[in-house]
Amino acid sequence: MQQMEIISETGVWRDEFEGRVLAGYRDAGCSEPLARALLEQAVKGIDGWTVATDGAGWAAVEVREEDGALVGRIHDLTTPRGREWAERWCAERGAQRVAVRLTGAAGAFADYPVRAQNRMRAVAEAPELPAGLTARRLTEDEYPDWLAGEQAGYVADMVRAGAMTPEQAKAKSDRDFARLLPQGYATPGHAFYAMEAEGVVVGTGWVNHAFLPGVTFGFSLEVYEEHRGKGYGRAAMAVGAWATRQGGDEVLMLNVFGGNDVAMGLYESAGFTVLEEYRSIDLDPRLDPVPAPA
Repeated sequence: MQQMEIISETGVWRDEFEGRVLAGYRDAGCSEPLARALLEQAVKGIDGWTVATDGAGWAAVEVREEDGALVGRIHDLTTPRGREWAERWCAERGAQRVAVRLTGAAGAFADYPVRAQNRMRAVAEAPELPAGLTARRLTEDEYPDWLAGEQAGYVADMVRAGAMTPEQAKAKSDRDFARLLPQGYATPGHAFYAMEAEGVVVGTGWVNHAFLPGVTFGFSLEVYEEHRGKGYGRAAMAVGAWATRQGGDEVLMLNVFGGNDVAMGLYESAGFTVLEEYRSIDLDPRLDPVPAPA
């Protein structure tokens, strides 16, 4: 078997890669419009990726700055020797971490810690809220306190997942909230809810309708800590499903960070399948340089 060799003509690889990614989304239960929308996201920047082959398979890599750090990304890997080559290629270019986005089994990256998952579930046509629970729109007066809590929680989740320092997480939080909610409470397509039980607010929800074709994204379905352990976590999933249909969508999608085993277990038991999984490791700066082609 030959050494990994970087190629300039990537058409054959690209056709094969896009076909595999599209099939993965279809296998996960995505509609054709949703699968193609996700593919479009997955190949963003593909013309800037470096592609290599050993004659038996492929590796596609990239190094870019993310939140103040150089991060290597392994976008594709279909050959056993490709992982070592890809990690060394990224390290040689100054990457401090290497990350992957997976559809399906972890395969060669089973030892990479899980940093986050995107999960999805089809929603019944007329979902009902659990008895004793009501959902109402968050008021504009409630929004500032809610926003401060969401931002703090987002930072804590990213740090706990192990992929960022507190400073990097804070910078990403500021940037993401500014991008997602440019008009704050009045941002089109976004809805904010308060969940009440016996007249007491036990949690909140934040959803984005038409996030993708037929999809409502649940950015946050949060039960307050003092009300956890009372069954409201599953009830929050029901609120998300109800909100999805309120917005005219059929699928609820959400994100869960690595390290949040309670949430992962809840989503698993509630029927949310893993659509995409994000894993990463810190690179050893002592890695040997990439060997030259034979």
